[in-house]
Amino acid sequence: MAEKVLLVDGHSLFHRAFHALPPLSTRDGQPTNAIYGFLQMLLLLLEEEQPDYAAVALDLPGPTFRDEIYEPYKAHRPPTDDALKAQVPLLDDVIAALGMGRVALEGFEADDVIGTLAARARARDLEVTIVTGDRDLLQLVDEGVEVVATLRGIKETKRYDVEAARAQATDRPEGLRGR
Repeated sequence: MAEKVLLVDGHSLFHRAFHALPPLSTRDGQPTNAIYGFLQMLLLLLEEEQPDYAAVALDLPGPTFRDEIYEPYKAHRPPTDDALKAQVPLLDDVIAALGMGRVALEGFEADDVIGTLAARARARDLEVTIVTGDRDLLQLVDEGVEVVATLRGIKETKRYDVEAARAQATDRPEGLRGR
């Protein structure tokens, strides 16, 4: 049996957790719902997947190569909620406490990093499981690469192997994209 790599789209799960849970905070007012939900999701994933290797890919602040190619890229996104921003610095602590790798590269988004890591892992005959809420990453599904897509809350997911990804692609009308 091949060794297994778990690649997590960190900000995707973090954002999902923030919106899935009610506001929570410490006694001194530090918001914690996103970090709590993120931790719960990671612990569940690690238990279910039992990976040999695991890494969380994160987006860094600042522009990416996509912004250079297409100026209005993500221009219509609403600003990040302050309660979510306040929890971002805690991500590194949680990832380190779980013994997972943290990967981020200036000028690239987490999904770019995940795609590269998945290709490198497959070149070494490792099995790859990607966890994300971004359906664009379904394009990475191949023999030995599957995507676990978050759906609702912090526990509901759908696993996409080659067959499920093909079925998903044929279920959507031509030209439609999105999550």
